[in-house]
Amino acid sequence: MKSMIRHILIQGLFIIFLFLSFGLFNVNASSDVPRRIFILHSYEAGHICGQPQHNGVIAALEKAGFNKKEGLEIETYYMDTKRKNNTPKLMMVQTRKALKKIRSFSPQVLVTLDDNAFRTVALDLVDSPVSIVFSGMNNQPEHYNQIKPCIDSRSHPGHNITGVYEKLHIVDAIRVHTKLFPGLKKIRIFVDPSRTGQAISKQIKIEIKEGSIACDWEVKVTRNWEEYQTEILATNIDSDVGAIYPAALLLRDRKGKTYTAPEILAWTVQNSKKPEIALNYAFTYLGLFGGAAVDFYSMGCQAGQMVARILRGEDPGNIPIEDARRYALVFNIKRAEQLGIKIPSDILMAADEVVLDSP
Repeated sequence: MKSMIRHILIQGLFIIFLFLSFGLFNVNASSDVPRRIFILHSYEAGHICGQPQHNGVIAALEKAGFNKKEGLEIETYYMDTKRKNNTPKLMMVQTRKALKKIRSFSPQVLVTLDDNAFRTVALDLVDSPVSIVFSGMNNQPEHYNQIKPCIDSRSHPGHNITGVYEKLHIVDAIRVHTKLFPGLKKIRIFVDPSRTGQAISKQIKIEIKEGSIACDWEVKVTRNWEEYQTEILATNIDSDVGAIYPAALLLRDRKGKTYTAPEILAWTVQNSKKPEIALNYAFTYLGLFGGAAVDFYSMGCQAGQMVARILRGEDPGNIPIEDARRYALVFNIKRAEQLGIKIPSDILMAADEVVLDSP
């Protein structure tokens, strides 16, 4: 009898050992293990595209129960490749620094915000132990797969990568403007010649081709700051153009000085006489007229939800790549008044936000 009891106890202890060894008891034993997230920004701290994404990632993680109190550790690095480190040589220096910091921190998940961080750093870590979640990707994911096999398909990316593609929702944006301005003939879209500018230009063409709009449109690539200024002033007197879409966010003048979104858009507001469609929700806070714009905070939340799924044990390669789902309807009232535009009350009532002033 005693030997039977001893045998049952031994069997029971063995089963418990197996459950503990293979994590079959969900006792949240891993809650004491630090979860390390590395957020890599393409641009500088506080950047109008990068910072809202960062904030969205953090908010989604906190909502999912991952925070400092529960052992979450977050490291952040800003590559500053728009304003400062915007030459191939300087970008390569930032790549080496970022990779060194990532390997030293040894995160479970690397989050890359915008294309430069993904292209220069994440591609170097394909099929490494670190999971990668991208956000704000303008280039087609398939484009990066041609550079280095990293994404099998959007529905099943495979490897160690997933993320959120930055859909511009430009068809929705143009439809809003055609409703506001029924006689709208043409929209002129401005992009810069940078890698991101080329990607945005391709995105615009793909989205418009897949959608349906009731006006003409054209893309103008402005090669430098002086050319951008000339084109904006020429557009002012072009009666066919009823609105502009300023997506030129990195320009240099002939002396080599760099201009980024805050400077470019501030000049645009002061000198353009056409209502602007805002690419980014936050651009209305820089003075643009507005409309349907990408919600970068919401896009960051989408990426943060993916990070939470990975921390819970899902394989990033099994998590489908998503389009940025949400755009925000936002208008700058002061800019509307400057342009002599009265926005119908039903459209204002439908807006996610109404900006009453500009910087």
